[in-house]
Amino acid sequence: MLCFRSRRGRITSLKGYQESMRSKNQRRDPWKRRIYSKFCFCYTEPSHVNEMAINAPAVSPGTGNIQETETSIRESGSLNYEEARALLGRYEYQKGNIEAALHVFEGIDVSSVTVKLKIALSRLVHSEPFNDYSSSPLSANAAGLLFEAFYLKAKSLQALGKYREAAQSCSVIMDIVESSLPEGFPRHFAAIKLQETLSKAVELLPELWKFADSPREVVLSFRRALLQKWNLDSKTVAKIEKDFAIFLLYSEPEFVPPNLKSQIESAFVPKNNMEEALLHLTLLLMKMALKQIDWDPSILDHLSYVLSISGGLQALANQVKELPPGVLDEKENDHMLALCYHGAACDYESFDLWKKILRTQPKNIQAVLFVTKICAGSFKYADEGIKYARLAIENSGSDCDELIATAQLMIGMSYSASSRAALTESEREFRQSEAIKCLELAAEKTQMKDAVTLYQLSLEYADQRKLDAALDRTRMLVKLEGGSNIESMILLARILSAQKCYSDAENIINEVLDQVAAWDKAALLRTKAKLQFAQGLHKEAFATYSRLLAIIQVQRRNSGSETVHEDNRNNINNLELAMWHDLSMIYKNCSKWSDAETCISKLSGISTSSALRWHAAGSLHEAKGQFKEAITAYHLALAVDHDHVPSLVSMATALRTEGCRSPAIVQSFLTEALRLDRMNASAWYNLGLLYKDGERGSSVRAAECFQTSAFLQETEPIEPFR
Repeated sequence: MLCFRSRRGRITSLKGYQESMRSKNQRRDPWKRRIYSKFCFCYTEPSHVNEMAINAPAVSPGTGNIQETETSIRESGSLNYEEARALLGRYEYQKGNIEAALHVFEGIDVSSVTVKLKIALSRLVHSEPFNDYSSSPLSANAAGLLFEAFYLKAKSLQALGKYREAAQSCSVIMDIVESSLPEGFPRHFAAIKLQETLSKAVELLPELWKFADSPREVVLSFRRALLQKWNLDSKTVAKIEKDFAIFLLYSEPEFVPPNLKSQIESAFVPKNNMEEALLHLTLLLMKMALKQIDWDPSILDHLSYVLSISGGLQALANQVKELPPGVLDEKENDHMLALCYHGAACDYESFDLWKKILRTQPKNIQAVLFVTKICAGSFKYADEGIKYARLAIENSGSDCDELIATAQLMIGMSYSASSRAALTESEREFRQSEAIKCLELAAEKTQMKDAVTLYQLSLEYADQRKLDAALDRTRMLVKLEGGSNIESMILLARILSAQKCYSDAENIINEVLDQVAAWDKAALLRTKAKLQFAQGLHKEAFATYSRLLAIIQVQRRNSGSETVHEDNRNNINNLELAMWHDLSMIYKNCSKWSDAETCISKLSGISTSSALRWHAAGSLHEAKGQFKEAITAYHLALAVDHDHVPSLVSMATALRTEGCRSPAIVQSFLTEALRLDRMNASAWYNLGLLYKDGERGSSVRAAECFQTSAFLQETEPIEPFR
């Protein structure tokens, strides 16, 4: 006979118990009648689930629950007080009575139930066979009912906004399993309900700590979910890993060092949040490649993001290449690889991949514009870039102003690049004119509201020494960006310096210095020091260089860390080389040979194979009248970098001063310098001197060179515009 034990006595039959509860309910207050009526398993009306309980298990309080409860009663002979409360709480929760359910659940004695559950789980798992529970204080169904009670209590607390208490209730389930079953439930454990509730609790705990605004606990709960043996299915583990990676990437919690006791010897240990997120995303990508989990394109998106901001696009390209065939469409695969290579500055590889796409999809606008962009950055492919940009305009159907503006921008940039390699003056002037025309058209199409277009237009005007127009467009750009873009502000300062407004340019730099981080100040401080020297403020300039040196030294100490990217180390070296080169030239001009030699020794300590190091040494030898040593040093500088314009001009100057018998050799160095930099005033001046000392009829050329040199010197910025 089925029986049910209440706190006050024992009723020997289920039917008798139901009749007794009905009569008692008539005498109780409304709330108690509602609670105690749940002991009667006779109603089957459908329950309405409140929105706050929308994530409750999809079990309606009907026949299925009655059978489950009667199964539990048959196994144990009775239903004790905690089990009754667990059952009542579930009914209230499923009906949407969250507060009532919580009130019922809180009547369960957690400490006593925890002890019983630990003993029961240990015996249930280790008994043979698994369904022989005669020696266990709790049956499998009873244990499952109590597990579910803890879980639903957590969900109720979550619905009421009590997230910390909810997390603690959720942790009870995991603590019980972790202490009684360190290896987790066996794979073929018969009590499926226990495993299902455990899986839900493991998945819920990090979310509760997120709502509680406890990022440290979120990280620890995610790690606990992934490192402990919970016997979760692969889909659940993948979801937890993905959620953890997203939290680490976008919530930016404080890094919590992992517990090294849980790490396998020689295993990779993340040093920051980004490395840990990258680890999980890489593992997920590997699982997808092995078809252990379903394909999720967002994993690749997040992986692309983390590798792009950490300078690891080459690594992403390697990951994409290792994907098995069929995971990505061939064209999508090529496009993603091309983006990776382009982001990693491997433009030739990306150029080939996009051209491959265009062979089968000639109207692919994305590929056309990317190819055009690459071509626009190189005078070698500039003409090809113009052709592709015009193709983009044709394919657009002339009904998209944004697309036409982008194409015109690329055409203008391509003309600008090709003008710097023009063989004749007339060709150069034509290409410069076309560049301005296309860039102005692109600016008009965007109503002067596209920052990239305005920047390129300002830069082109400045390069052509049309400083008033350049200043006007740059001020429009700075106003559009609200002074938030460092590159635009620096361009404005350089244009002002070309107009010899050094004080105004310095004020612009000071304004930017107040907005940027410590490392970003380094290049700006170098510009500021140059502006101070141009104003004759030598003491202030040396103080500025001292600040720059302090920043470089701090960065150099940090550059030994494995977390610092190789590109950052190169930037530090290049900036320090430039700084010591500046100082060596200043000391040389002041005839302070000893200080200049000290600067050159600093250059040698950074890099012995640097064009700047040998150029500084050659300049010092030349200033001392040691022309042969100077020529040797310049030769070494050009051996390192044959396109180093200052060394080309200095070599020509030293050879002419030394009395080179072949003016053609001197002229070859100067014309090569002008091919690389048409705006080099010193190269034009020295070419004029060469023509002046040459044969008859060269005086006109000399005058033209001197005139060009004077114009360029009057409009020369403190630093090159590009």
